[in-house]
Amino acid sequence: MQTRKEGASCAMKHFYIIVNPRRDQQLRLTKEIYNFILENGGVCDYQVNREEEGKSFDEGKIPEDTECILVVGGDGALLRAARNMAERNIPLIGINTGHVGYLCELEEETAIQGIRRLLDGEDYVVEKRMLLSGRSVSQGTMGEERLALNDIVIHRCGALQVMDLVISVNGEYLNTYSADGIIIATPTGSTAYSMSAGGPIVDPKAELLVVTPISPHTLNAKSIVLGAEDEITIEVKARSGGQEEKAEISFDGAPVGALRSGEQIVVKKAQSYTGILKLSRLSFLERLREKLQGCRL
Repeated sequence: MQTRKEGASCAMKHFYIIVNPRRDQQLRLTKEIYNFILENGGVCDYQVNREEEGKSFDEGKIPEDTECILVVGGDGALLRAARNMAERNIPLIGINTGHVGYLCELEEETAIQGIRRLLDGEDYVVEKRMLLSGRSVSQGTMGEERLALNDIVIHRCGALQVMDLVISVNGEYLNTYSADGIIIATPTGSTAYSMSAGGPIVDPKAELLVVTPISPHTLNAKSIVLGAEDEITIEVKARSGGQEEKAEISFDGAPVGALRSGEQIVVKKAQSYTGILKLSRLSFLERLREKLQGCRL
């Protein structure tokens, strides 16, 4: 689902910047953007995301009237902001200063031009992207809910041996994958780890779940596409002889804990969404065609 904003009446004035300081040395670009917005009649403030110190940004500092969050860094910074700001319903736009930045709409050299368009009220699109919700289950007790925009991954750790992962959908047994792990991806995340593991490419505005095994050890193990309302349960099966198995859980690439033999994680569509702001007039198919032809988007 997407909403197109048109006309000068939709000009944005209230901005907030979240910056990864490792991707913007001495906050050079952040300060340039900040000053540009103020000089052109806008309102802006910023804060530094110190993820390497275990400190994400403080959502409470972001004003209620913020119309757009500018995320300076790369895909990782944008993913963290999307998870943390899901309840606030403020659209985000990424400004890539990293290496790849597939999720980022702007590059360092196009940032000011893009922000000028928002200040002037030129057409833009806010794409409504679904999030994943994941909770671990141990001895019948549900753990804390966590959100992911791209994917939730369960993968082996420790010994270089395959795992047996038992997959159920809505309480019904589906399959047992013997693999290095498994990826549950959103449409947004279908072009990330899931794609490199052989999963399908999905329009990011769609609502569905993609289940992709990582390096499966059977020839007939394929990705499976499920409905957005389905609930997926993944259980780590004990090794033969009762030897305990252990798997690591990652949300959007960030480790959050582990699953041991007999423990589960329940994954489903989250109640909240995130809005990703797009300035490009290229359709998904146009962008995909360019990507498949080897062009940088």
